[in-house]
Amino acid sequence: MPSVPTESDLLAVARRWAADPASWPVPLRFDPATRWYARLAAHHDHEVWALSWLPRQGTELHDHGGSSGAFLVVSGSLTEQTVSGGRLRPHLLAAGSGRRFGPRHVHMVTNRHVEPAVSVHVYRPALHRMTRYRLVQGRLRVAEVAQAGVAW
Repeated sequence: MPSVPTESDLLAVARRWAADPASWPVPLRFDPATRWYARLAAHHDHEVWALSWLPRQGTELHDHGGSSGAFLVVSGSLTEQTVSGGRLRPHLLAAGSGRRFGPRHVHMVTNRHVEPAVSVHVYRPALHRMTRYRLVQGRLRVAEVAQAGVAW
């Protein structure tokens, strides 16, 4: 895929990558043990990742270390949960649906369906760390801070 110029709409970048998975520099895989992910591109102002999700695979509650981003469901369906009013609130995202988020966004994403799912994620700036959280009595508590290249 050609280099993507600087663009303020990260969801539009995700849509362009999602439109042609055959052009990805890494072949898509599904891992029965854990969700699979691979970086597709790294530019001076953003990076692009592909993720695959078998049924019941997902993330823990996490942020993106101060990066803004967007993700688009390429195939299947994913459920994003965000914290609101001290509770997790689910949002179903079907194929073609996407989400933009700012640098303080905390969420978890899971494939709660019977079909595999694929998604494309774009982050600005590139991810350097992610904080994982637990929701305890309606409050987010830091569980772990993961560093790029060390913990993922």
